[in-house]
Amino acid sequence: MDTGLLILRVVVGLLIAGHGVQKVSHRLGGHGLAGGTAEFRHDGFRGGTPTALAAGAGQIGSGLFLALGALTPPAAMVAMGVMTVAITVKLPHGLWVQDDGYEYPLVLVVVTGALALTGPGRWSVDHAVGLTAWPLWISAAAVVLGPASGLLTRAVLHRPATPEGATAVAPPAH
Repeated sequence: MDTGLLILRVVVGLLIAGHGVQKVSHRLGGHGLAGGTAEFRHDGFRGGTPTALAAGAGQIGSGLFLALGALTPPAAMVAMGVMTVAITVKLPHGLWVQDDGYEYPLVLVVVTGALALTGPGRWSVDHAVGLTAWPLWISAAAVVLGPASGLLTRAVLHRPATPEGATAVAPPAH
C-alpha cells in the first residue's frame, strides 16, 4: 500500500506543480506569467496577474507538498480548490477532456481528496516527522473546504457575462 501511495503522490503532485509552473513561467511549455494572466482573463476572471500568481503558487506549492507527502490534508485542500476552479471553467464543455471538458481536473480533485483521507503512507515527510495518522476531522475538513474554496473563488473573482455572451471587462484604472 505504501508503494502505491508513494507512486500516486509523486505523479499527481508533480503534475499539479508542473501545471502551476506553466501558469507563471515559460518552463514546461508555459506561456509565462503574461500567458497565465491572459488565460484567466479569457476565462472571465478578475485580478489578472495576482490571480495567475495565486493559482500558480497554489498549484506549485500543493503539488510539491503532495509529492513529498508533507502536510498532506492541507496540501490536498489547496490542490482541490484550484482544480475545482478549473472544473467550473470547463463545465460548459461537458465531461470529456477531448472536448475541453472537466474530466482531468475532476480526477485530480478526487485523487487529492482520497490522499487527504488515506494519508501519504509510510514513505513520506508526514510519516518521518511523526504525523502517521491525521485526525479524521482534519482530513474531512480538507475534503470539504478545498472544493468550497474553489467555488467561493469562482463566485468572487468571475466577471458576469454581457448579454452578447462575452465577458464584461472593467475599464483600465487611471
